[in-house]
Amino acid sequence: MTALKQYERLEATGLWRASPDDQRREVRVSIGEATLTITGANNTALTHWSLAAVRRINPGQRPAIYNPDGDPGETLELDEGEASMIDAIETLRQAIDRAQPRPGRLRLISVLGTIAAVLALLVFWLPGALTRHTVSVVPEVKRQAIGQALLGRIERVTGPACATPKTTPVLARLASRTGVRQLAVMRAGVRDSLHLPGGIVVLNKAVIEDYDDPAVAAGYVLSERARAIAFDPLADLLSRAGPVAAFRLLTTGNLTPGNLDFYAEQVLAAPRPTLPDDETLSVFAQAAIASTPYAYARDITGETVLGLIEADPMAGRSLEPVLPDRDWVLLQNICGG
Repeated sequence: MTALKQYERLEATGLWRASPDDQRREVRVSIGEATLTITGANNTALTHWSLAAVRRINPGQRPAIYNPDGDPGETLELDEGEASMIDAIETLRQAIDRAQPRPGRLRLISVLGTIAAVLALLVFWLPGALTRHTVSVVPEVKRQAIGQALLGRIERVTGPACATPKTTPVLARLASRTGVRQLAVMRAGVRDSLHLPGGIVVLNKAVIEDYDDPAVAAGYVLSERARAIAFDPLADLLSRAGPVAAFRLLTTGNLTPGNLDFYAEQVLAAPRPTLPDDETLSVFAQAAIASTPYAYARDITGETVLGLIEADPMAGRSLEPVLPDRDWVLLQNICGG
C-alpha cells in the first residue's frame, strides 16, 4: 500500500485494555505491514490489529478510541498529543476502505447496465424486429385487403380513381401485362406512380394521357414493381405507422383508419425511393418491355437516365406491343380526356 510507506517508522503511546474488566495500561503503538502492533512496557507484543479491521468508536472526538472489528470490549485510546498517529490511522483506514470491493455498488452497476441494455433493446431492436416479423407472417389476402383499404383512404385525398366500363378491362390487361394485381389511375395527388401492399399500383393520369406509347405507362408500373421488391410497401407502412400499429396487425389482423390515413398522407408527399438501374432493368427484362420509352419520359434529355437507355434489355429486339392501339386509345380517355 503506497500510503503505508510514510508511516512505517511512526510510533505513539496509548492506553490499551483487552476487555472491559481489565485495567487500561500504557502501551506503545506502531504501524507495521497491514497491522497495528500494540507493545507492552517490556517490548513484548501484546496484540496485532489488522488495519483493515480497525474501527473508531468516537469519530471526530479526542482522545481517539479504537477497537478491532468484532471485539468492542478491546480498546485503544490515543490522546490529543498523538495527533500524528491518529491522522495516520485515519488515512490508512480510508485508503483500505476505498480499496475494498463494493458488492452493493457492483450490484447497482450491474442492475443499471442490465436495465440500459433492455431499454436499448426495446428502443432500437424490438420495433424493427416486430415490424420484420409482422411483415413476414401477414398472408397475401390480408396484404390485398390492406392495400384496398389504403386505396380507399388515398381516394379521400386525391378524389376517386378514374374508371369507365370500357377502360376497366383494358386497365386489367395492362396490370396483367406488367405483373401487378391491380392498377388505379388518379386525376391528381400522385406524382407519377405509387405501389401499395397487395400488388396495387396507383398512376397519375399524366403517364397515360401525355404519351403515345403504352410502354411509358408500363415502365412506371414496372419501376414500382422493382421498388416493391426492394422496399416492401407493407414494411414501409408499418415503419411509418410505428410499432403499435405493427403489434395491432400481428395480434388482431387489422390496422386502424388513423394508421391508414397517416400513411396515405405520408406516402403521397414523400419522394419515391431510388433504385440502382440493374434492379429496375431486371424487372423490365422479365416483362419483356423496353425501358427506353420510360427513361425518356422521366428525362427527355436522357442525361439522368442514361443507364436505362444504354442497358435497355429489349434494345434491338422485335417486341409485341404492350397494348393494342385500340386499347391504348381507350385507356388514354380513362379520366375523360
